[in-house]
Amino acid sequence: MLTKRIIACLDIAEGRVKKGTNFENLRDAGDPVELGKMYSEQGVDELVFLDIMATIEKRDTFLDLVGRVAKEINIPFAVGGGVRAIDDIRNLLKAGADKISIGSAAITNPDLVSRASQEFGSQCIVISVDPKREGNSWKIYIKGGRERTNIDAIEFCLDMERRGAGELLVNSLDRDGTKRGYDIELLRAISQVTNLPIIASSGAGKKEDFLEVLTETDVSAVLAASLFHYQEIKIGDLKEYLKSNNISIRI
Repeated sequence: MLTKRIIACLDIAEGRVKKGTNFENLRDAGDPVELGKMYSEQGVDELVFLDIMATIEKRDTFLDLVGRVAKEINIPFAVGGGVRAIDDIRNLLKAGADKISIGSAAITNPDLVSRASQEFGSQCIVISVDPKREGNSWKIYIKGGRERTNIDAIEFCLDMERRGAGELLVNSLDRDGTKRGYDIELLRAISQVTNLPIIASSGAGKKEDFLEVLTETDVSAVLAASLFHYQEIKIGDLKEYLKSNNISIRI
């Protein structure tokens, strides 16, 4: 059995970690450098760092912040937000990122994913997928969940696999910040059509939610934000709980 990963997510706006509900009503959750160091020390398996206001913030400030976080951690570090070009990816990798998350640009310029996976390797390219349910299907949203597209989420994930992406970060807009559990149906639907590793994001509220998604779907990793930021669930406690329930996890 492959070891499952626990991932902490830092949503960044104005140089601070923020967290909201359904991508809105953001509140301050702390300093990204301090939080990144804390998670690394607590045994989280990976860190995801998303600049959720990248379109209106200065890129050089963000690169500096990525570099400062990278110096404080010793775990895989994925960075995304406002990535629109090959140079953006190259600059973030130089600043200390191990993986790059591409969101809106994967929709508006899917050839970027093909070029990036060829130039930097599939293992480096994570696609951030923001779907919202409409009837019996899910539509993709872009610009931090603010703008609807007419693109089917399942078809999009298949296209990203064909273009060489290495991993999918699936953020359910219906569950974001709600603490009602992960979107099992969405994650199952995506995992049934693609062989790519899937990171389950959005909806964790208690330890049982992590166990449910890891037993009911084929996801490779589980991600949470506010639960970890505010110490509602400690990384070590969560890992012990999952291990005691026969989930293969790195302690």
